[in-house]
Amino acid sequence: MIAVILSLLGGAANALASVLQRRAARSAPEADAFKPSLILDLLWQPLWLGGVGALIAAFVFQAAALSMAGLALVQPLLASELPFTMILIAWLPPSGLRQVPWTGVVVLTAGLAALLIAASPSEGLGTPGPGEWIIATAATVGCAAALVVAAWSIRGPLRGVLLGVTTSLGFALTAAFMRTATRAFSDGFAAVLTSWELYAMAAAGAASLFLLQNALQSGSLVAVQPALTVTDPAASILLGVGLFDESIRTGPWMAAEVLGIAAILLGSAVIARSPLLHDERAVTPTRRE
Repeated sequence: MIAVILSLLGGAANALASVLQRRAARSAPEADAFKPSLILDLLWQPLWLGGVGALIAAFVFQAAALSMAGLALVQPLLASELPFTMILIAWLPPSGLRQVPWTGVVVLTAGLAALLIAASPSEGLGTPGPGEWIIATAATVGCAAALVVAAWSIRGPLRGVLLGVTTSLGFALTAAFMRTATRAFSDGFAAVLTSWELYAMAAAGAASLFLLQNALQSGSLVAVQPALTVTDPAASILLGVGLFDESIRTGPWMAAEVLGIAAILLGSAVIARSPLLHDERAVTPTRRE
């Protein structure tokens, strides 16, 4: 239960980061796309720095949750970020909670509950060896690289979808490294600092943050948000099962799991189409030419 609460707090912190960073990233020049100058430009914006602070808080909550439970439980719960995002935006004037697309929120929440109840994920005790890490990292990075190459020459909603999926793959891999790094705390703080997973986590997290800024800069939230919401839990469950021997129910339960994922996708799509999100863009600073 503590891991569930920490995961939900992580989702809420991610929601705050999303609201702040989306406003900041929308004001970045289009020419900054896929360039380090995008981050340099955003460093001067207090909203973006506030979003980074919220991301750090989310990281702490997530790390604490992963020290108590597996990827297959913690990462899907982070999908609660999207309903929290809607509520945070609704609190900003002149919006109100009546404008929240509650149907989408309920559908997404029901899908998340259905997925977790059907899968009934259990924490694995396995410790991945070098071979497993090489395979998992190569597969994730290879898929992400192919998606980035495809998105490079594309404009519009499809770019948002591809970058959203890529970003979530990166965050799922980051969580896998985090899972191993948190285990090292039992051997003392020095063991954490000397574990290679800590630095792999930092590198994967930084790359994912960069991809997230590019996804948010695309402006096609209707396409980006469902991709972000669905890919991370699915990829994390696969990594949890493959790397840490976590288990989920199979057989007839898989039908309910697929329905849960479909409900999450549907709910996130309904929320992403909400006028509330598009109204929120109206208070975003104008993109500089």
